[in-house]
Amino acid sequence: MKWKGRRQSDNLDDRRGMSSKGKLAAGGGVIALIIIALQFFGGETGKTLAPIVEQIGNSQTIQQTEQRELTAQEKEMGAFMGTVLADTEDIWSQIFNENNLGQYQKPTMVLLTDAVSTGCGNASSASGPFYCPADQNVYMDLAFFDKLKTRFGAKGGDFAIAYVTAHEIGHHVQTLLGTSQKVSKLQRQTNKTEANKLSVALELQADFYAGVWAHYNREYLEEGDIEEALSAANAVGDDAIQKRTRGDVIPDSFTHGTSDQRMKWFMKGYNTGDVKQGDTFSEIIN
Repeated sequence: MKWKGRRQSDNLDDRRGMSSKGKLAAGGGVIALIIIALQFFGGETGKTLAPIVEQIGNSQTIQQTEQRELTAQEKEMGAFMGTVLADTEDIWSQIFNENNLGQYQKPTMVLLTDAVSTGCGNASSASGPFYCPADQNVYMDLAFFDKLKTRFGAKGGDFAIAYVTAHEIGHHVQTLLGTSQKVSKLQRQTNKTEANKLSVALELQADFYAGVWAHYNREYLEEGDIEEALSAANAVGDDAIQKRTRGDVIPDSFTHGTSDQRMKWFMKGYNTGDVKQGDTFSEIIN
């Protein structure tokens, strides 16, 4: 992806290099386990995290008391993330305007390496990337992308990171449009199997939105970028992860969609660039 020398967002909160003193609050450990169980990024938009944290108690706070100097490589990665975030701001502002969706409200992206306190509770870096609707922030531990390559077999590359970022921004779009709130309400009114289907539809729509963003960002794409995104989407499909971690596949337990579904909806967004064609719910809910 061509990104150097371009605009960087003012909404990047880089907390990397900060370390917390003492134990992480209990809620953070639970959040980490929940998100890992839901196959890392994209699954938990915070709609269920907040009540869980409230139930277990979240009285401890994370005090970040030490900070080290970032390496040159870390600083460059921060600049890259700032550019990707700026691209999402420009593109989604344009899409909202073109489709009469109101004014796009820009989220903040928090980069972390240790632990963080969020509007959805405390979380450790083991949580992986996630979006919290309570504070409308995206939280990113960039070490996740090493795991994506070494543990899940993705190709890696800067556009794999951009895809994951765009997916999390897709959850922000769903919050702004009220989709996440409607899904959360429906999930509380149905059984676990149907609730999982709703979660899959929500995740696939976020993949679709990531594809729409890539469509609008084509002038900055380089050869191999789309393949990197598809490799990441393939690696984190429910079926791929279940095969790798447990040896069998249980479709009723899917919360994100299969590898094929995730790649399909990303490509539909990329090929059409039409935000109106992202009705994943009609296909998944039957």
